[in-house]
Amino acid sequence: MSWTLTEADLPDLARGAAVLGTGGGGDPYVGRLLVREAIREHGPITILDPSEVDDDALVIPTAQMGAPTVVHEKLPNGAEPVLALRTLEQHLGRTADATMPIECGGINSMIPLIVGARLGLPVVDADGMGRAFPELQMETFGVYGVTGSPMAIGGERGETTVIDTGADNKRMEWLARGVTIRLGGVAHIAEYAMSGAEVKRTAVPQTLSLALTVGRTIREARSANEDPIDRLASALRSTPYEHLRVLFRGKVSDVERRTEAGFARGRAAAVSFDGSSKLEILFQNENLLATVDGSVRCLVPDLICVLESATAEPITTETLRYGQRVTVVGISTPPLMRTPEALDTFGPGAFGLPHDFVPVEEIG
Repeated sequence: MSWTLTEADLPDLARGAAVLGTGGGGDPYVGRLLVREAIREHGPITILDPSEVDDDALVIPTAQMGAPTVVHEKLPNGAEPVLALRTLEQHLGRTADATMPIECGGINSMIPLIVGARLGLPVVDADGMGRAFPELQMETFGVYGVTGSPMAIGGERGETTVIDTGADNKRMEWLARGVTIRLGGVAHIAEYAMSGAEVKRTAVPQTLSLALTVGRTIREARSANEDPIDRLASALRSTPYEHLRVLFRGKVSDVERRTEAGFARGRAAAVSFDGSSKLEILFQNENLLATVDGSVRCLVPDLICVLESATAEPITTETLRYGQRVTVVGISTPPLMRTPEALDTFGPGAFGLPHDFVPVEEIG
């Protein structure tokens, strides 16, 4: 059922999107401010359930591309994703009936909302990652047969580029990454144009609703002086993200982070409060692998989320700092993201990790 997103929803949505972003996806706070201004100027946004999208409708997802660390220094003005959408519409010779996130985590949960508010377009309550991933070919859309090309890129100075690599989504990512780097490390895109029927077949459904639920659950638990992580685990049990496991509690002891080839790459370490155990997380924009004392506890595509221990506020990879007191949780992904085809595209092997995927709920 469709629903209306208002300015009052944005703090909860941003918090939930940061959790689902698994450390990456860009800072949703920046996106929240841009959506707030767009709503104030143009009014609330209609969110469509995938089941309500006409099969022959044209849906064009919109997003931001680049290293999350760059966004703190290179803030978007909100016009760039609209430019990307209009450029792709012109190339296709057809106007979009709706837009949609490519990922539900971080700032990319917000970019389509900016487009929706500015253009009066509905936004589909679904996405192609069910979390955040660093590369454009890592989409359930592509896994299940939708091509990312042609895609359009819009820059802050009005630059536009259309890239068409046919069915080769990985090459599309490689070329788009090069353009993004030359635009200063961040750009805005429109890609994976598809029909409403393809949305229903390939997208992870109700993920904007999920982000809102996650953010609201954490806030309400704190207001009630309840454990927000326990409340979040209870809330997730009735969703496709049904398993939440606490992986580690401790203090951040080291962070190594670098911006390289358009990505924020690095590792973070933490020690338990009693000093007896050590956690290590590897990330490429998003958290990919969590080990405790050398043993794997959670790995991609399941979610590895670093939360501030006292408040359960999510901590992104670019804001990790020495001394932070953290609780690290693993959250299971939906079955759509765990098929052999999906794991070939965004499982551990896609990131060069020497581990087979094991669901977080099955790791002892």
